[in-house]
Amino acid sequence: MIAQTLVGSAASARRETATPVLSDEILIKQIAEGNKLAMRALFARHQVRVYRFILRIVRDSALAEDAVSEVFIDAWQHAGRYEGRSTVSTWLLGIARHKALTACNRRPTESLDCEGAQTAIDPANDPEAALGHKDTSNVIRRCLSALSPEHAEIIDLVYYQEKSIKEIVEILGIPDNTVKTRMFYARKRLAALVAAEGIDRAAA
Repeated sequence: MIAQTLVGSAASARRETATPVLSDEILIKQIAEGNKLAMRALFARHQVRVYRFILRIVRDSALAEDAVSEVFIDAWQHAGRYEGRSTVSTWLLGIARHKALTACNRRPTESLDCEGAQTAIDPANDPEAALGHKDTSNVIRRCLSALSPEHAEIIDLVYYQEKSIKEIVEILGIPDNTVKTRMFYARKRLAALVAAEGIDRAAA
């Protein structure tokens, strides 16, 4: 019931919160007090990013939509537990990752697809567009698909979710040195793959 209310009210929430714009932290505080309008505003603000993040893991739009509903139901039920040690968006992505991996575990025969989906990207938000090639998004997508799930996840969080190392530590639950190491090798591998794509295109 809560999920239906959230989905059906996303557009109206954007209008209701247009002025003034409340911070995520204030919205969470209001949600903890049972404010449904604040919940709708939080949903409208973050549901697209959460959906895309989950979709890259589960690669199933219906499953991703269900997981998004679960994320915001959790946020509604546990807003009072938010302690402000990380940003609200980081907190939500941590919940989202857990929900997405749980969804994958419910489909053991498709676990490999779920792992592979972590390498998918949204070309509409491609940070590599500055390369200037009209097919850059396709190149980056192919290169990301060749990365390990761990490296692709790091690239996603850094470039697409714009998260800091501290926030990635919070989301993934791994030490900061591990995050830095994965980031270093992920960037190195991605650069090599992009360069190889350029050589292949030149030779074609």
